Amino acid sequence: MEITRLRPDLFMLEPEFGQAYLWRDAGSLTLVDTGRAGSGEDIARAIGELGFARGDLTRVVLTHFHEDHTGSAAEIRVWGGVTVMAHRVEAPVIRGDVPGPPPVYASDWERGLHAQVAADLPPAPPCPVDHELEDGEVIDFGGGAHVIFTPGHTHGSIAIHLPEAGVLFTGDTVAHHEGQVILGVFNHDRAETIRSFQTLATLRTTLACVGHGPPITGDVAKTLTATAASFTSASS
Repeated sequence: MEITRLRPDLFMLEPEFGQAYLWRDAGSLTLVDTGRAGSGEDIARAIGELGFARGDLTRVVLTHFHEDHTGSAAEIRVWGGVTVMAHRVEAPVIRGDVPGPPPVYASDWERGLHAQVAADLPPAPPCPVDHELEDGEVIDFGGGAHVIFTPGHTHGSIAIHLPEAGVLFTGDTVAHHEGQVILGVFNHDRAETIRSFQTLATLRTTLACVGHGPPITGDVAKTLTATAASFTSASS
C-alpha cells in the first residue's frame, strides 16, 4: 500500500482500490473511508509502518456507502474501540438494511466505466453504524471536524471540513483526474451533486482530499469555483 504524508498529522493511504485518509490527534487516529473489502489488514500494516498501533484508531468516518469507500469498515470495526460514523441517510445502506440505489448515468461512457469498475469490486460487507451524523455536526478530531451534507453523488453523502487545519475531505463529490478537477462520476442526482460541489467551493480550504485522484492544494475555493462555473456554462 502506498502511503503519502500530506501534512504532519495527515496521511493518504492507497489500498488496492480507492483511497483512505488517516488523521492523527494526540492519542488517537481517525480514518476517513476504508477502501475496498479486504483492505483492513493492509490498512493495519500502514498504521504500523507510520509508528502507530491499530488500537490507536478510535473512529472511522464514511463519506458514503459505495463499496470502494466502505468495503473494509466491518473488518476494521472488529479491531475493537472503533466507532463507525456515517450520515443518517446513508446508515441503513451501510448496515445492509436496504440496498443502495444505483447511479443515474450521465452518458454511455459513464455506464460502461461503471460496469468495468463494478466488475472489479467485491460487495461491501454490512457494517454497523455506531453514530449517525447530521449536517453541521462537529466531530472531535482535527481541531473540530464539521460535517457538510453533500447529497447528489449518493443521497447521504457528506464531506468533512477541518477549518482550523484548512483541510477538506470531499468524498466523491469532487474528483481530480489527469490534472483536472472534475465533478465526481456515478452520481445519483447530477444536478444535486453540482449544488453540493458549489457548497464546497465556499469553504476556506488549502488542501482538499478527494475520493479519487491526488489532493487539490493551494486556493482550493478558487479552483472549485472555477470548475463549478464550467458546469453552469455547459448547461446554459
